Amino acid sequence: MKKIEGSPTTLRKLLTGVKYTVHYYQREYRWGRKQMEELLEDLTSEFLEFYDENHPRRAVQDYGHYFLGSIVLTDKDRAIIDGQQRLTSLTLLLIYLHHIQKNRADAVDIQRLIFSEQYGTKSFNIAVPEREACLSALFNQDAAYNPANEPVESVRTIYDRYGELDTLFPDELEQKALPYFIDWLIDNVDFIEIKAHTEQDAHKIFVSMNDRGLSLTPTEMLKGFLLSEIADDQQRNEANSVWKRTMLELKELGKNEDADFLKNWLRAQYAESIREKKKGSENEDWDVIGNPFHKWVRENTPKLGLRHSDDFYGLVVKAIPQFARAYKLLLQKSAKFDQDFEHVFYNADREFTLQQQLILAALDPRDEENTISKKIKIVSCFLDQYISLRILNYKRVGYSDQKGPIFDLTLKVRRQPLQQLAALLKAEMEKSEFKIAGVSEFRLNQFTGRYMLHLLARLTRFVEEGSGKQSRFEDYVDRNIANPYDIEHIWADRPEEHTDECQTPDEFQYSRSRFGGLLLLPRDINRSLQAKPYSEKLSAYFSQNLLAASLDVRCYHNNPQFKRFLEGQGLPFAPMAQFKKAEMAKRQELYQQLCGRIWDPEKIINLAK
Repeated sequence: MKKIEGSPTTLRKLLTGVKYTVHYYQREYRWGRKQMEELLEDLTSEFLEFYDENHPRRAVQDYGHYFLGSIVLTDKDRAIIDGQQRLTSLTLLLIYLHHIQKNRADAVDIQRLIFSEQYGTKSFNIAVPEREACLSALFNQDAAYNPANEPVESVRTIYDRYGELDTLFPDELEQKALPYFIDWLIDNVDFIEIKAHTEQDAHKIFVSMNDRGLSLTPTEMLKGFLLSEIADDQQRNEANSVWKRTMLELKELGKNEDADFLKNWLRAQYAESIREKKKGSENEDWDVIGNPFHKWVRENTPKLGLRHSDDFYGLVVKAIPQFARAYKLLLQKSAKFDQDFEHVFYNADREFTLQQQLILAALDPRDEENTISKKIKIVSCFLDQYISLRILNYKRVGYSDQKGPIFDLTLKVRRQPLQQLAALLKAEMEKSEFKIAGVSEFRLNQFTGRYMLHLLARLTRFVEEGSGKQSRFEDYVDRNIANPYDIEHIWADRPEEHTDECQTPDEFQYSRSRFGGLLLLPRDINRSLQAKPYSEKLSAYFSQNLLAASLDVRCYHNNPQFKRFLEGQGLPFAPMAQFKKAEMAKRQELYQQLCGRIWDPEKIINLAK
């Protein structure tokens, strides 16, 4: 192997005027929401350590730097051997930043870091042919692009990760701080660029960097510390067996679930502080636990009630397995719908990753299994309402925005008795500034797009279940079935048919996208109806789910269970022979009342009975 060259570089230098390739045998992009979430969290925390709104823009050049690792390339064809997950993710972030700043006077020119243009043709700087259509659609905000038609899994993953950025990107960076953050990102985030003369050499470098030795994980080091404090040999051996069995069961559900469980459990049960979002703030309990948590445990044994050998023994053989069982249950109910734990699934469907922390906080090591089950239902029901009302009022529910508020709630619910827990969380909902009335202005747009399928599925299932009809929420939101459900606009995309009520194309699009003008239909039906007028769509709606069928007068004939449901709920359902603005408004009011029934704070109290 020839001499290896490594040099420090920045994102600007890496992506300006350069084309990278990714060889066919490693083209899959596999980052999940968790990895993107962690990247944004790390970048945001580091940037805010230096940012001050009183600084002039030029002060950014003196801000501290953040090291994002090495990039291994071949010198000949600039193939990325190690680093494509990070560079692809950063490209998605740059596209997102390009869009949210483009109408600002202080926008930063970052287009050339995303693509270059020659002879009128754009080509992306990470040049993978099968990704071209997806990246072009994201850059051009092409709403007609459908990733489900792509045969390559990583393309769909790229589309999904980009779609999550709007919820993951923190509000605090979107105002005055935005150009400062972009400047810092492209010039103060550092890499080591390692060039190898041949592809074979590049792979040797990659292996030597990633496959030398087996360092102990934080989980293993925590185990070693806890067991070392148990004086009795027999107890220590028993504790070792219990630990291994508990962690193995968690790892069977996911590669890193043992560590994720321990972080969630420690934050939920013992963390007493969290870092403030201001310059110069120190990392507190919550933040330190997110790094090697075994060190935090060693330094905070009094917070865990660990003073004697028996305390360590009890923690390992009783408390940790009990909380691990609850955590395992949450993972299982997050992955597969269970009517008894429906709200756990609903929250997971919207990828609310702080759910486990808040639920584990409410549990007490002395709780019986029945109490644990009820607490899980109460907290998950609260979170469903908490998330939904924020979305319906156009408020973000991403990790960065919610970790602080959820930590505050963590302290409030920690080890609360059952009845007090339910009363506390009901009161939290009732005093919230976000109300169901927000539905009156709710519509489909870039922010709500990732949630609209979920919301319409909830309304549809509520109506069908209340009318005695079998209904499966999980089928309505499953994107992997052969003929998934899509969002149907009752108004076809034909503004010329609505000139009597809509004076401009913008007014038409606004009206067309109102919540009350949307339904769920199987994809094949949705596509067959897209351009048809309402009068032709109506008969097709009658053969579909009950929320769609309720537009047709025939739905109200010979349908006694549906009629009993309407009478019992007092809901303003009505057939609609035409669908103009007035009907749209009535339908919007209906949806608002449905939301009020579904997300009723009284349900939290009922679950404690």
